[in-house]
Amino acid sequence: MVSWFLLVGAVLVVMAFASRWVARMPLSFALVYLAVGFAIGPDGANLVAIDLVAHGGVIEILAEVAVLISLFAVGLRLNLPLAWSYWRTPIKLATLTMLLTIAGIALAAHWLLGFDWPVAVLLGAVLAPTDPVLASDVQVRHADDRDALRLALTAEGGLNDGTAFPAVILGLMLIGGAPDFSRWVWHDVVWAIAGAVALGTASGLLLAWAVARIRRSRGGLEFEEFLALGMIALTYGAALATQTYGFIAVFVAGLAFAQAKFHGARRPSEATTPGSAQRLLVFTTQCERLAEVALVLLIGAALWTVSWSLQIVAFGAALMFIVRPLATLITIRASELSHLRRRLLAWFGIRGIGSVYYATYAMENADYAPWMHDFASATLVAIAMSIAAHGISATPLMNWLRARRAAPGSSART
Repeated sequence: MVSWFLLVGAVLVVMAFASRWVARMPLSFALVYLAVGFAIGPDGANLVAIDLVAHGGVIEILAEVAVLISLFAVGLRLNLPLAWSYWRTPIKLATLTMLLTIAGIALAAHWLLGFDWPVAVLLGAVLAPTDPVLASDVQVRHADDRDALRLALTAEGGLNDGTAFPAVILGLMLIGGAPDFSRWVWHDVVWAIAGAVALGTASGLLLAWAVARIRRSRGGLEFEEFLALGMIALTYGAALATQTYGFIAVFVAGLAFAQAKFHGARRPSEATTPGSAQRLLVFTTQCERLAEVALVLLIGAALWTVSWSLQIVAFGAALMFIVRPLATLITIRASELSHLRRRLLAWFGIRGIGSVYYATYAMENADYAPWMHDFASATLVAIAMSIAAHGISATPLMNWLRARRAAPGSSART
């Protein structure tokens, strides 16, 4: 425990001083954390030993908290009008694209890894959602960012971490045998999603109204940043109590709060000056970075427990280079994005902490079985390969896109 605190403290201090240097390098912070985590694993410095199957309960809680904070931050960051023209691509990515991705991953898991179909479907559901925590390099940078690619990737990461839950539950039902499909449709799909959207909307609007009333009567709030954690906890707790999806509810709560604060401004200047939503965004982003450090270090250390077989590496490569690109190009039409942005959208299917949560949740809610070790190995390898490939390519590709957009005569759509 002492070595763990010393290590995390050292990593945080070093990254704080080296952040600008790393930002100029063609790699992400997550890739640095992953390498450090791998170096401190059992066969490295032997400072921490972690196993996704044996320590699933603890990792599940840590990943759950990290995803919740990130989803609320993503909701605050998305200052998009609630119009179909803006949300069409993200909604398609979180539904149609994700369904095709689940099917493609299930096929790859069955053929390459020899998983039975129920386990293959469950693995598809675990790895289908893109990650809102590790995708900061390709997300919107500020409230006025209107780049179509960044908006699509940001909104996708916020939406599909919740919309993947029905597929995870379906996979667990298939593994358990005798699934009740009628109850699954009405309770785990219709009610759980619709109820989460309604709950999140009500929570975000209520908080925005309360903050506005207090500001008009008292002029300000002390410890305003506590609103973020309190809002996340209350919304998530209410979602669990009503058996709706807490991930969706928390994301929608952040989105509704930001929308209310921006569009409820009395004067145009109030909409652009830093206010409650901006301060909460800064605070939640900082919490998100701390959670990223801890979780990615654990993922790196857990890689020592992985079965690095050729089949598992081929499976991870198939997800990145075949399944995600095909699913995206099939479901997202050329009229929605420029040709270049559409190809980059197909590439940036970043997997990370959301998949860690779903994997541990699935293994904690299923009876122990021999397939779990290979299941965990496939999940970790896919995440590690995604962190490496996308961490190296994100900065150069996004810089290239920005240069192309700024070039004279550029006709790239935004």
